[in-house]
Amino acid sequence: MDRVMKVAWMYHDIMDLYGDTGNMMVLKKRCEDRDIQFVLHTIGIGQEADLNDYNLIFLGGGADKEQMSIIPDLLSRKENIKEAMDNHTFVLLICGGYQLFGQYYEAADKTQIPGLGFYNYHTDTGKEGARCIGNVVVDAILDGFETKIIGFENHGGQTVNVDHPLGKVIKGYGNSFDAGYEGFYDGKILGTYLHGPLLPKNPDIADFVITKALQKNDPDFKFSDLKKLDDTWETRAREAILSKLDIQN
Repeated sequence: MDRVMKVAWMYHDIMDLYGDTGNMMVLKKRCEDRDIQFVLHTIGIGQEADLNDYNLIFLGGGADKEQMSIIPDLLSRKENIKEAMDNHTFVLLICGGYQLFGQYYEAADKTQIPGLGFYNYHTDTGKEGARCIGNVVVDAILDGFETKIIGFENHGGQTVNVDHPLGKVIKGYGNSFDAGYEGFYDGKILGTYLHGPLLPKNPDIADFVITKALQKNDPDFKFSDLKKLDDTWETRAREAILSKLDIQN
């Protein structure tokens, strides 16, 4: 069957602080190398869109000012986002996007920014401006698939009350200074603080996202059904990073 992956990139012109364009480039290339049609639509403030029409919703990172600027529009789409998720549209969230799917996000000036409230977690600001900064490596098991996720974190927000973390931190901080775990994953969304951007360093995660997105139209589609690609250079890059961090692959 001819496969199509339709992506809605939310607030691409505002929430793109940490190279999120790179994430879209990776998804596009890995789809095209498999003859999967990749359709990317950017959706800005006030732009009409039915998110049910998409396989994947993507929302990237932004600073406090940017996050506050999108809140009215984001909250106006709450019912549509929830409906899309219930209809198996997968969601990929980076940093600010991840925070805004929880109860609230507390900005550096202590202003409490309301989130969509889909999940119990919330984000408080770091004490005295403290930030979680540095390389991160996470041991993750996603639907039975085990991998190490590599990235870079730079966030003052301390996300707590996370019921379903993405994985266990073996290098770096994660959701908060003492969390021990990073991100959120529940089968519907994958949220993470990992920048870099995320997907070029983690081709397996890119393929996992593609798989989850394609399952909207084909629930029986499996990760193993994706055609294998030559990831020689990606693998060498990952090995170099892990070696530098003194972590066994």
